[in-house]
Amino acid sequence: MRNQLQLMLALIFIVGIVPGFAQQSDTTAFQLQEMPLKVKLLPYNNPMVSGDDDFVPDDTRHRQKLDDFQKDVMGRIADIYRIHVNAIEAQVQNDPLSAEKHITDALNSLQSLLDSYPEVQSNPRFSELYRSVMTEYREFYGIKDSINKEEGEIFKIQKELYSGNNDWMKEGYRLPEDITTAKTEVPLVQNRQVNRHLMYYTLKRPEVMETWLKRSEKYFPMMREIFHEENVPVELIHLAMVESGLNPEARSWASAVGMWQFIRATGSMYGLEVNWWIDERLDPEKATRAAARHLKDLYNIWGDWHLAIANYNISPRGLKRAIRSAGEEDYWAALPYLPRETQGYVPGFIATTMIDMNPTKFGFRDKYEGEAYDYQVYEVDPLMPLDALADAADISTAKLKEYNPELLRWATPPGNKYPLKLPTGTKERFASNYDDIPKEKRSQNVAMHTVNRGETLGYIARKYGTSVRALYETNENLSNTIYPGQKIVVPLAPGSSEKIAASRPTNQPRGQTSRKRSEPKAPANSTKLQYKVKNGDTIGHIAEWYDVRAWQIRSWNHTSNTIRPGDELAVFVPESKASYYRQIDNMSFSKKQKIEREQRSGKDVTEAYLASAEDSGGAVSYTVRPNDTLISIARSYGVSVNELKRLNDLNGSRIYVGQELRIK
Repeated sequence: MRNQLQLMLALIFIVGIVPGFAQQSDTTAFQLQEMPLKVKLLPYNNPMVSGDDDFVPDDTRHRQKLDDFQKDVMGRIADIYRIHVNAIEAQVQNDPLSAEKHITDALNSLQSLLDSYPEVQSNPRFSELYRSVMTEYREFYGIKDSINKEEGEIFKIQKELYSGNNDWMKEGYRLPEDITTAKTEVPLVQNRQVNRHLMYYTLKRPEVMETWLKRSEKYFPMMREIFHEENVPVELIHLAMVESGLNPEARSWASAVGMWQFIRATGSMYGLEVNWWIDERLDPEKATRAAARHLKDLYNIWGDWHLAIANYNISPRGLKRAIRSAGEEDYWAALPYLPRETQGYVPGFIATTMIDMNPTKFGFRDKYEGEAYDYQVYEVDPLMPLDALADAADISTAKLKEYNPELLRWATPPGNKYPLKLPTGTKERFASNYDDIPKEKRSQNVAMHTVNRGETLGYIARKYGTSVRALYETNENLSNTIYPGQKIVVPLAPGSSEKIAASRPTNQPRGQTSRKRSEPKAPANSTKLQYKVKNGDTIGHIAEWYDVRAWQIRSWNHTSNTIRPGDELAVFVPESKASYYRQIDNMSFSKKQKIEREQRSGKDVTEAYLASAEDSGGAVSYTVRPNDTLISIARSYGVSVNELKRLNDLNGSRIYVGQELRIK
């Protein structure tokens, strides 16, 4: 009976995953229609018309051979479905520990897939998978609110912009005359795509642009300061308009969150903590600094700001595929081969930047009323109720939440003291009133929960930001069957670095030893190498250097995207190229970036590359591309302009496209 159930589920998922399967077998289709489960065939768009990724259901696509990208995406979707089925079966068998593990594995795998290919959000297969996994997650933990509900007007704007409907466009649109823009490091080109966005924001939806300009009065001063500190072009702050409409509480259906729309995995790479208690992607200041560093990393990879901006919206592999199709490493050349959203991403950035730099020329006010983002900080105890803290500051709880949008629950997180942000001018009054908050409202390390009707262990674990496993380990003889009135001891996280997160619900409380990790399974015909993490490294960088997937590195090392200098990571590479990959650990960062650029252009990086570099005294050859300058090339390779001139016998700073430069 169990085997029959598995076969039936497999058939159902095949119908959902492989469009046209039911049409291939009339008998199978009829049998499935007789089942009580209703199978919904997913709608698709033709990418030649819509610009969506290459997920096409028509008969032509089925006769075509899938490329490595499509195989990887479809294979990982199938793997997540298998984990999802295991989670359901574990609950049927009354095994909540196994169910929790499978649900967590499915969530982590979803995040890993989003990390590798952000553009997969527009894939109908992924959309259906995401909804299935998140539904099971909500059911298990008793979450009533819709976790994939969109927040913010930006998503309606994006749907309208990317719908392909151009009825509102006016032929012969011209820019207002006498426009003066400050010199920018990112080229603000004008073309048909940019004009389309200028018309949209000034003719179709001027009220939207006006709202964003008002918000910019609050957030842009802070953002300019951070981008200047991070040595990133200040004009890039306008990307936040395209991402979220400058709304720090924006949330996409796929849980990209905050003003800069970080998914959990990418945010964690830049130090944004996300757990049951807090989500620092919602913190305008922290998210802005993370975005500046992310953009700088992307520029170091591509050496071109338009490509770096596009890579903020699409995965590196998706962008590489478009570049290979175009035959030129240029955003505008690759544009027809990109998903529709990415086609409008850079033009949207340019349009909003031009409008903000010349608001009166486009029909907007020169300045709007609004106070700049500012606050004072006071460290408070863990698990302090927000309503009590708001009373101490003599403000409403809603106002306190506005200043601390990263706080998700009724209280500050457990563990260490929390740096609470307060409106400027209220800190002294707050400090005086804070000491009078009763002791019974201050933190403890455990909570005693009385079970109510309808509650499950999953619901209780979710409520306190812990795990089902932690409840079992804390309560002797606890059964998966609980009853109203039963008392359950709930452990709370002992420190800020050990907060029990929803993304890691099997974390154990202090004093418990974790189970020994299993050795990573080596792929066939591969060799295990060790890489020592250096300053500035990310999982994404390391994956590119070794030509593997980021999720593989995380899986091999049982780690998240958070890595620190000195960490030792296991990486499996083909045996035939092991001698080449062994040298990567000792390469300079600039040399490893050179490898990324050559891989991106489709070259097969081999041992001969390093051998030839050593024969030439440690110098490599670089071909000048459009928009290159000596300054940008020197910065990319970590050398000085004078050194470039000396090595290449250059008297001035003029270089030309196609010129070969030697670089140490």
